[in-house]
Amino acid sequence: MELHLHSHRYTHRSPDWPAAAVAGFVACAFFSAVEMLMVLLVSGQSPWVPSRMVAAILLGPGVLAQPATFDVSIVAMALVVHSAIGVVLGVVLGAIVAPFRLDSDVITVSIAGAIFGLVVYAVNFYVMTQWFPWFVASRGWTMVAGHVIFGAFAGYMYWVLAQIDDRGRAP
Repeated sequence: MELHLHSHRYTHRSPDWPAAAVAGFVACAFFSAVEMLMVLLVSGQSPWVPSRMVAAILLGPGVLAQPATFDVSIVAMALVVHSAIGVVLGVVLGAIVAPFRLDSDVITVSIAGAIFGLVVYAVNFYVMTQWFPWFVASRGWTMVAGHVIFGAFAGYMYWVLAQIDDRGRAP
């Protein structure tokens, strides 16, 4: 695959919307699982703390006052919220990478995704905390790393899924 000078200029090119949505969903599911594991291993807290924090976006901060144990309704709400956010972020990433042809190769799309993940971290932990202040306590290198990995993985998944759509098979 050749990379031509100025090939990453804006062009009118639509993303593969289904690939973008699925890529965001899959990357967010992966991120959620890794996040739960990191909370347990790094901070020694209950792995259900992130689920409660995410569920509190819709259920309210009262959910955080309860013990951080498994609760099927809270985990289900967290899955719904995180899945919706993942799909939206995947679509936004697709809308960014397609017109600039940043999905021309796996390295470029993964780097673009990683940078996107860094921006998502900044928005989540420095803008959205105006409405959801309980996320301030989670600011730090583990969340930065998690969001960068989320973005890179979303970019990679978009590349793979768009390739499958274009050719009818995996790259």
